[in-house]
Amino acid sequence: MSDDEDTDASLLALLRQSLSLTENTATPAIPETGVLSSAKFIYNNSIDVAIDSSSTKLAATNIYNLMQSKQYSTHSWSAHDLHPKAKDKATLDFIFTMDLLNFSFWSESSEEQRFAVEYRGKRWTGYWSLVACLQRAIDQDVPITDSHFWQDEGECTLELLQHLFRSTTSEQIPMLRERLDCLREAGTVLYKTYSCSFANCIAAAKQSAAALVSLLVQDFPCLRDEHQFEGRRVRIYKRAQILVADIWACFNGESYGTFHDIDSITMFADYRIPQMLHSLGCLMFSPPLEGRIRRQEEIKSGERYEVELRGCSIWVVELIRRQIMNDHPDAKVNSILIDNFLYDTLKEKEAAGEMTDMIPHHRTRSIWY
Repeated sequence: MSDDEDTDASLLALLRQSLSLTENTATPAIPETGVLSSAKFIYNNSIDVAIDSSSTKLAATNIYNLMQSKQYSTHSWSAHDLHPKAKDKATLDFIFTMDLLNFSFWSESSEEQRFAVEYRGKRWTGYWSLVACLQRAIDQDVPITDSHFWQDEGECTLELLQHLFRSTTSEQIPMLRERLDCLREAGTVLYKTYSCSFANCIAAAKQSAAALVSLLVQDFPCLRDEHQFEGRRVRIYKRAQILVADIWACFNGESYGTFHDIDSITMFADYRIPQMLHSLGCLMFSPPLEGRIRRQEEIKSGERYEVELRGCSIWVVELIRRQIMNDHPDAKVNSILIDNFLYDTLKEKEAAGEMTDMIPHHRTRSIWY
């Protein structure tokens, strides 16, 4: 039996147990999501992306010190102007909607013309443009976080989404049709499997982050971020994992955010964190790959270059986490907080105009990130 078959058999047993489909009342063993083992496999077989050990150790020291000085924690998530502040089911539904749509914000235009949203007196781009659009829709009494609304083809139309996600520039949000498809699909799954409630999906995972990721990728195809690499199926699960992480961070590890194995979640392999890791000297690219990135040539989803970039990013953040824990055994740091810290730091550099010496991010257009 292959590694994939072993994992799938374990996953199926977990899903049946979680959904009370077996009579066994013993606490089941929680399988790993397969993301970390996939990342290690990708790194071990990588040709065009490498990890610099000394730079990774130095980055771990610097990241930990900065996180300590900034008192970086789950509280940092809710501190942002646009993230919800309430700790209730409405916020849970907001996060689910947000991460269903949390992909592909990079621009083919200049910085002045890239997709942007004016909201609360500020101009928002990238991920924050999505959050601003959702908050703006709620302000206008549009039930954008309601799965019943997503399934209503007469109300939740492409034309309405074009209005809700309108830009202040000439460039519109990418992949709008795909975003609508994700909402439709998720609404159908919630209706058929979870009585139209995402909270029921969380309850089925029984406070396990790994189980919740497994349920998400099993039941919601738009979150099943899997690819073929060196004859093996590898699992990256960016949006499924960031959804779990956002719930944990928003609720500060309590209520809906209570997960006994939250540290099983890895970093979220996208196009910005590899850029940041390269600037720190942790990731090194082969000349052909670096050339394509610097020329801003699109790299297709699932292409070897792209899988190596994402897999090695997950693995190097894991190495950073391990180094921090080795140096500071009592540190309350996991890959989620490291990822969020790196992303926030990159956005700060961007806002301060300090990106001139940084390699561009790689360009891949997909629903996975």
